[in-house]
Amino acid sequence: MALTIREAVREDAATLLGFIRELAIYEKAEHEVAATSETIGNSIFGTGSVTHALVCEQDGVPIGMAIWFFSYSTWQAKNGLYLEDLYVTPAARGLGAGKAMLKRLAQIALENGCGRFEWSVLDWNEPAIRVYEAIGAEPMTEWIRYRLSGETLKSFAES
Repeated sequence: MALTIREAVREDAATLLGFIRELAIYEKAEHEVAATSETIGNSIFGTGSVTHALVCEQDGVPIGMAIWFFSYSTWQAKNGLYLEDLYVTPAARGLGAGKAMLKRLAQIALENGCGRFEWSVLDWNEPAIRVYEAIGAEPMTEWIRYRLSGETLKSFAES
């Protein structure tokens, strides 16, 4: 039962979309998924993309993914690595796939001179929080994340 982690390629777009939908269902937000295989293929693997993805496989079968990009810290004057989504299928949880992908991302951050490796987690996702705390990650309770999206984003931009 060997785990392997590899860079995703355009041919993985449908697999990534399947994982994204499963994650959205888990997070009670399936109705928010507008992505298609085509839009994932273009946005992650298209010219000028700043987004990257990993696929975790068990004996050659995809069981999870990580989607990430480089951010920037003005205080450190260094790039950071921001993990947008990490997902492991329910049947494969407990095999170490999530931790293995986090470790690979930490390696990528160091290989690229990043000063930080960050991500967000829903406050009710206790299984994920336990994993993150077990690897030594610390919550940043002093920061509140804000978002503009949809019609609010459009209205503000046009005002």
